[in-house]
Amino acid sequence: MIGRQSAVHADLVQASIAKSDAAHSALVASWRRSLQLHHLDPAERKAPRRLTEGELRGARQRMEQMIRAAETSLNRLYLAVGGVGCCVMLADRDGIPLERRGAVADDETFDEWGLWTGTVWSEESEGTNGIGTCIADQRALTIHRDQHFFSRNTLLSCTTAPVYDHEGNLAAALDVSSCRADLTEGFVQLIAVAVGDAARRIEAENFRMVFSGARILLAPAAERTAGALIAVDSDDLVIGATRNARLAFGITREVLAKGLLAADILGDTPGAREDFDDAERGVLQRALARAGGNVSAAAQSLGISRATLHRKLARFAIRRPH
Repeated sequence: MIGRQSAVHADLVQASIAKSDAAHSALVASWRRSLQLHHLDPAERKAPRRLTEGELRGARQRMEQMIRAAETSLNRLYLAVGGVGCCVMLADRDGIPLERRGAVADDETFDEWGLWTGTVWSEESEGTNGIGTCIADQRALTIHRDQHFFSRNTLLSCTTAPVYDHEGNLAAALDVSSCRADLTEGFVQLIAVAVGDAARRIEAENFRMVFSGARILLAPAAERTAGALIAVDSDDLVIGATRNARLAFGITREVLAKGLLAADILGDTPGAREDFDDAERGVLQRALARAGGNVSAAAQSLGISRATLHRKLARFAIRRPH
């Protein structure tokens, strides 16, 4: 019976790839890559490849910070979906799950299906599947049951979203998988929303960890683009931006290197004279505060004469602290 079902699925995959309108389907495009680019056989019954303990340890070390950033979101997501027979996995950009949340009672089943840390779920290795195809296409998706390339994976339902690092590069994939036959389309859609939200939270937490010494601001685009965060230094220069912020404002590595004012992103664009005056007023006030109101000491710290400092204080109507 299993052999017959595998043959039927394999025939479906082959026929779909052969159709002239197949180019318009993202799913069939993935099937085609699996067959023609990766030279996989949809009827293959061999179990997924797994890393050795040493290889898995090395992969986890390379993703250590992202794993720490994801911990809270993984736990929250599992609390939302674990009770209905799903497991949660965070895979690296090579399609290898490095962190997993699942019920102990389901461990044997999930382990048998390869829904476990160290299993290689790249599209090159496993054909069309949630993690591998999400990474290949760099988009959130669900690969439900017979949408998988391999016949042996057609009992799985996998919903996955990409996770990007602080520079906007693909870094990981967040996945919720289930072997349940009664998983409805409506519930799969709810899972997709939860996975997408969790992926953005992981990105935001990782961003905050990388730019821990900067101010993290929510850019105006956040109303229409979730997770548009920028990092701003003490000079009000943008020193970092999440992928969504980069896409919304056209921020590139070159733009950041040249210097980008936070005001240009946040819409607060006073004139150059006002900017300069505000900056100078701040310098004078800080110098006076550090000198305890002593004008001579403040002038000396600024490298100007006492008379010049008095003129500047009068111009900006700055009163000495008492």
